Amino acid sequence: MASGAAARALGARRRVRVEHPAAARTRSAEDWWWDRLAPSGSGYHLLQSDSMLLVLPGPGPARPRSQRRAARRAQRLRSPGSRTAEAKPRTTPAPTPLQEPDPGWGDRVPLEILLQIFGLLVAADGPIPFLGRAARVCRRWNEAASQPALWHTLTLSPPLAGRPAKSGAKAEKKLLSSLEWLMPNRLSQLRRLTLIHWKFQIHPVLKLVSESCPWLTFLKLSDCHGVTPDALIMLAKACPQLHSLDIQHSMVESTAVVSFLEEAGSRMRKLWLTYNSQTTAILGALLGSCCPQLQVLEVSTGLNHNIIPLQLPVEALQKGCPQLQPSRRAMTPGPGFPSLEELCLASSTCNFVSNEVLGRLLHGSPHLRLLDLRGCARITPAGLHDLPCQELEQLHLGLYGMSDRLTLAKEGSPLLTQKWCHSLRELDLSGQGFSEKDLEQALAVFSGTPGGSHLALCSLNLRGTQVTPGTVSSVINSCPGLLHLNLESCRCLPRGLKRAYRGPEEVQWCLEQLLTTLPYPS
Repeated sequence: MASGAAARALGARRRVRVEHPAAARTRSAEDWWWDRLAPSGSGYHLLQSDSMLLVLPGPGPARPRSQRRAARRAQRLRSPGSRTAEAKPRTTPAPTPLQEPDPGWGDRVPLEILLQIFGLLVAADGPIPFLGRAARVCRRWNEAASQPALWHTLTLSPPLAGRPAKSGAKAEKKLLSSLEWLMPNRLSQLRRLTLIHWKFQIHPVLKLVSESCPWLTFLKLSDCHGVTPDALIMLAKACPQLHSLDIQHSMVESTAVVSFLEEAGSRMRKLWLTYNSQTTAILGALLGSCCPQLQVLEVSTGLNHNIIPLQLPVEALQKGCPQLQPSRRAMTPGPGFPSLEELCLASSTCNFVSNEVLGRLLHGSPHLRLLDLRGCARITPAGLHDLPCQELEQLHLGLYGMSDRLTLAKEGSPLLTQKWCHSLRELDLSGQGFSEKDLEQALAVFSGTPGGSHLALCSLNLRGTQVTPGTVSSVINSCPGLLHLNLESCRCLPRGLKRAYRGPEEVQWCLEQLLTTLPYPS
């Protein structure tokens, strides 16, 4: 009866409560029935209700309280895989002694060696961005990159040049904030500064330069706007070593330049300008002897061909700037045109092709056969003599309708015939200003050549020159193959012979007339 009542009570509660055997003293009367459901010596308790059957291990023999506490503590600390862990105990590596991090080879290089290496890189590519990146490598590199001696040349241009005005203003302001730290901390020994495309913040930049760069010697402003007289005067006073100013292609008021020259003119050595309507005031200051030590003056016309031609009083400039020297910019020659055989630079009006330009074009053209320089009044015989071509066949140096307005060379024509008399087939010297004696020496080369019958000269244009009858007769006798001879407007020849002769018959007739007619005095 008692066991049946216990089972009914268990079914009614629908749950099983299991406690540790150590808590048997405090169990209730209801829990006491659980021990009576199974034989006392079976070692298991069978707990059964209406919905489950639970089999539990028996409590076993009683243990002291200290052992039971230790068992419970071990049970709480034991993990699910504790038996596997006990079978394979975990081995911990032996502690290794702590080591200091290796600073790297950069910290072991002497500072003097780093400065020499950095100096070579700066000389090739400039200080930015290399020195800024090198300063982040290590402390030694930062120390080397921070030396002001490396920051002697700098070019600054806003990163968004060419973008809309709003973006350009923001870019200049951002760069200006960086310069406020860079100028006093890195650029105290700056010597050469170039500013490009500054159109909004040029005045604050020049103010920073005047405050932080007392050793500045060269300043270039390219495509910069808004340069005021105050900014340039401030630079002239703060930078006593400043002796070179380049403001080509920048919008600078003439009053600003004049004020600068009045302040720093006594030490100015080089000045670059762009010719415009305001250049007259600047040239007036130069003529007034404000820059007596000026050595280089370059005035560029830019790309505007509609401006009034520059009128420069040479004598007054020689008096105001007696130290002026020709500007010779070093230029690496290009590869040239090694296969070039013909070059024509002829013009109906006077052009400004010079010996330098011609040398740059033809320095690598040894096979040139034809050279047409009609209208190139600045080309001289000395410049032609330096050309590498040795077998020139056609040389045209005629000046048509312009010789009366130009100052022409009086001598040098023998250099041409001495170099190419063996190969010249056509020679045009019309309008040239060579003297009678100079032309006589030049054309005498043809008659003085041994075996003159093999000379290739077949066309000679002496129109408007000072050639004499004796010189013409000598050339005709020495060049039997001469088919064209132009003697128009030759003042030293007799009347009736000043015309062009075409064909061997007419040329021989001219020779006969020259031999039988006395020449008129010049």
